Amino acid sequence: MEFEQAAALREDSTDMHEQLWEKLVALDPTEMAGRSRCRFDGDSSTFIVPLMGADFIVDGGQRLITPVDDPETQAGFLEQLCILAYLINASDIPISGRLVSGDKLEAGQFFFRGPHGLPTPKLEEAFGDEPSLLHEASAALNAKPCEYGDASISLGILPNVPVVLVIWGRDDEFEARASILFDETASKQLPLDALLAGVQLAVKKLIETVE
Repeated sequence: MEFEQAAALREDSTDMHEQLWEKLVALDPTEMAGRSRCRFDGDSSTFIVPLMGADFIVDGGQRLITPVDDPETQAGFLEQLCILAYLINASDIPISGRLVSGDKLEAGQFFFRGPHGLPTPKLEEAFGDEPSLLHEASAALNAKPCEYGDASISLGILPNVPVVLVIWGRDDEFEARASILFDETASKQLPLDALLAGVQLAVKKLIETVE
């Protein structure tokens, strides 16, 4: 049974992101580790990639991504997309510290629309009545409090990809509002679809923490 489960794990991983795996295994692992600020273990030919407070093992030979603390469980679809896209695309450039909205990123004004909209309504619903809950939830993702709005946090989706989430609470005059802000270099680290996937994962994990 264990052999069958492991085989299924490898098959699922291969099927979901085959083109990304092909690109990844063709790249130089040492160079990839340097620009992504992730660790490459030459003995096992695997990467260790931190994703929102959890470390993942990326095995290009097996085409498998698993959490370090649960190596029998395959990473989810969005987690795999973020990690593979990041290793392939990450740039060895400094984080600028200048925050921008998604529509200010390159091609962001066209991408973050409709079904690709950022999940600010979910943040408003979950934290709009009690913004301080955002700070409580942030510990699960190793995020840090900021000083924007009524509550805000900065979290590292990946080593070169910080994101700031801001909540303004609901009151008698105004509805709750949320903003999701990126370092202006974010689109040089991840394609926009993978960046959106990372934000969706972060918001989902934050909400699950307070439910």
